Amino acid sequence: MAKKIPIRQCAACREHREKPSLARIVRTPDGQITYDPRGKVSGRGAYICKRLSCLEKAIKTKALSRALECAISDEVYTQLRSMMEEDDDADG
Repeated sequence: MAKKIPIRQCAACREHREKPSLARIVRTPDGQITYDPRGKVSGRGAYICKRLSCLEKAIKTKALSRALECAISDEVYTQLRSMMEEDDDADG
C-alpha cells in the first residue's frame, strides 16, 4: 500500500498541495521566525508555495503574520526571501 502524502494549504494563494511541495515557515517557541526546509523545527508552522510570488503575496496580505500569530519584521521577510531563493537554487 502506498504511503499517503499529507496535504497542506498555502497561506498566500490558499491552494492545497502536497506537503513536500510547500515551504514551511516556523515561529519557534523562543519567538524566532525561520524557514524550515526539512519540516522538523518545533514551533507553530505555516506553509506557502515555494514560489517567490506566493511569499510576496503573503507579505503584502500579512497572511504569514496571521498564520504564525505574530508580527514579522521586514528584516525577517528579507531573510526568508534569500533562504527560499537559495533552496530553489539547490533544488533546480
